[in-house]
Amino acid sequence: MALRSILILIAAALLIRLLFRQQGRGWALLAASALSVYWMQPALPVRYLDYWLPTLTLALAALCWLLTAPPEARSGRDNRIAAGVLAAVALGVALTRSLGLEGILTPSRPPQLGQVLLFVGVLALVGWGLSRLKQPSSRWLTAAIVILLALLVVLKTPALAAAASGLLRTAAGQSAERASAFDVRWLGFSYIAFRLIHTLRDRQNGRLPAVSLQEYLVYALFFPAFTAGPIDRLERFLQDLRRPLEPAADDFLQGGQRLAVGLFKKFALADSLALIALNGTNALQTGSTGWMWVLLYAYSFQIYFDFSGYTDIAIGLGRLLGVKLPENFNHPYLKPNLTQFWNNWHMTLTQWFRAYYFNPLTRGLRRSGKTLPPWAVILFTQVSTMLLIGLWHGVTWNFVLWGLWHGLGQFVQNRWSEAVRARAAALQVQPLWGIPLWGRVIPAVNVLLTFHYVALGWVWFALPAPHISLLVLQRLFGL
Repeated sequence: MALRSILILIAAALLIRLLFRQQGRGWALLAASALSVYWMQPALPVRYLDYWLPTLTLALAALCWLLTAPPEARSGRDNRIAAGVLAAVALGVALTRSLGLEGILTPSRPPQLGQVLLFVGVLALVGWGLSRLKQPSSRWLTAAIVILLALLVVLKTPALAAAASGLLRTAAGQSAERASAFDVRWLGFSYIAFRLIHTLRDRQNGRLPAVSLQEYLVYALFFPAFTAGPIDRLERFLQDLRRPLEPAADDFLQGGQRLAVGLFKKFALADSLALIALNGTNALQTGSTGWMWVLLYAYSFQIYFDFSGYTDIAIGLGRLLGVKLPENFNHPYLKPNLTQFWNNWHMTLTQWFRAYYFNPLTRGLRRSGKTLPPWAVILFTQVSTMLLIGLWHGVTWNFVLWGLWHGLGQFVQNRWSEAVRARAAALQVQPLWGIPLWGRVIPAVNVLLTFHYVALGWVWFALPAPHISLLVLQRLFGL
């Protein structure tokens, strides 16, 4: 996101905080978040797609609320007003075409108003039908989860995304020969899909609190965290949304400090490091082992400052609005092993996979009739979890190999820790040759080894193809 866009979001957050008190804040956040979904969507070469994708984002969020809300919570004046706000935003953005204002809220010209009216009408009928259900069965919820995951797979798989682009180009009367995977860039879908799946799964398990449509939409579309996280939980978000606002001066001070840190990380550090960071071009042009390590170190810190900088900006924006978003990074490069690294890198994503995949899978394997040895359960759960995290970034061989790298690394670290546990305890009590190995030396060595293992893993993450990654790894070790 460009600096200009971030400054506009900061101004919007300040205006909402200054102009709206507790009662009107939720409605202002809903309108601002719905509009920002259109405004932040990048331009796409497929005709009208940069309007329809944000509209589908709003529609999916509203339909998921209907599936998760208990029957007694679906009616009510506030819910009808929230649905009206969504419809008004979609129609209002479409009207910019007739007013000659295209390019202000959407990057290109919206479709004809008649098409939008038809879509809103069909969506209203679908919503009315879902609202008549006494209580959607678990099969309905599972079907919704499958649809969201299927969309993720299509968007993250280059071949499938290119095929989808071809179909959309044909439907729009454009040539399908120029279809590309980059034609279907659905901004924010990776994060909103996980928020929606979280609510669907918690409804299946009976843990989801009852919320209004307005609260659900603000949670799902909250503009500070829409594009880059963190992935908040509904029940935690509601506590901040419903809690009386703290003094504005306190929130402005804390939020402003966090914004300053995030802007410095992103635009001063990350963007500077990006000039020399490892990428598909300089990887093939660098023949020196020393310079290849420089490129890798630059990428390792560039991706950290870039991602953590965006997180700081999101947390700062949220604080301006009275919402304390969860932390996402906690000095991950200073951790002594891979497990602690992943407990402190993109923490909300790790916690999401732990809650909805790793823990249920581990419990299921231990309760199954088959007696699997503990090491086999650990191997399968850790490797498969990291594979899924890799595929969440993209369904390519390099992300598969990156997931395997970290999954197998965590398994080896787990087994090694178990093997040396007794010896490590002895070293903590009695120094070796008078040297406090466990207290100072070994932790420092562990941090160094963990950092370099993670850095070498970025070779798979940063480059487009396995053969380029293998070439870089060879040059890093002078082969």
